Amino acid sequence: MAANNRRMSGKKGAQVGSGGQRRRGLEGKGPTPPAEMRKGHAKQRAANAKSRRAQGRPQQPRGRGGKSSAELVVGRHPVVEALREGVPASTLYVQQFIDNDERVREALQLAAERGGINLMEAPRPELDRMTNGLNHQGLVLQVPPYEYAHPEDLADAAYDEGEDPLIVALDGVTDPRNLGAVVRSVSAFGGHGVVVPERRAAGMTAGAWKTSAGTAARTPVARATNLTRALEAYKKAGIVVVGLAADGEVEVDELEALEGPVVIVVGSEGKGLSRLVGETCDFRVRIPMPGGAESLNAGVAAGVVLYEAARRRA
Repeated sequence: MAANNRRMSGKKGAQVGSGGQRRRGLEGKGPTPPAEMRKGHAKQRAANAKSRRAQGRPQQPRGRGGKSSAELVVGRHPVVEALREGVPASTLYVQQFIDNDERVREALQLAAERGGINLMEAPRPELDRMTNGLNHQGLVLQVPPYEYAHPEDLADAAYDEGEDPLIVALDGVTDPRNLGAVVRSVSAFGGHGVVVPERRAAGMTAGAWKTSAGTAARTPVARATNLTRALEAYKKAGIVVVGLAADGEVEVDELEALEGPVVIVVGSEGKGLSRLVGETCDFRVRIPMPGGAESLNAGVAAGVVLYEAARRRA
């Protein structure tokens, strides 16, 4: 008894009962509400966004995506290839007294056939100055600045067509050829555009235009000042953000979100998604690779997921 008294003496004050909390805690909370009614769920965001669009909410003014700087394509073979692939061009500079070989004749013919390209004859010192001493071989093609869309324009255009947005965003992809390949895949599978960051990322250069095989003329590319904020804006508009990652929790063929409005985020081949972008994604998805390859380049990875999205939407 003394031992019991000693144990009880260590307690301070009266003991308070549960007040029925334990009993209520054991009671069921009823059936799980539909996804559209669960706060923060991607389907609820999509439903809210659809409701706002139906009410014809006024568009908030926003800046455009801006323009890139003009670019020069230098050398006989690169100039001919650019003209063949339909790369936009404003002026073809031809060196005075140039040796009129087959490539020079083809460049002049292609420029004349396309129309809208100014032909300018210039002395070699002037071309040397324009190209900072590069080996121009007497041919220089000026590519006008690319006019980027705003990220929200891509989603708005999809909704205007009565379709759910299917957009690809690139995180840390610096090779213009990868950008061109992604643009080509987006066009092939019925996507609505590509988003790239303003800094430390590939832009729509002549190389990107060539790799896109002409699809860049009908597939818009938007430029975001801050990619993370652009993705958050998409989420608020009811669009699911899906990031591709080798250690993703879901396999691409299991992701039902691809059936609705979605942004597919592709990281660089070496580093993958950046930390902030990865944390912003609603889902992190992996592509099964039974062959054992560690990673895919951006163009191939985007093509795989775009195909799955197009298959589900068919």
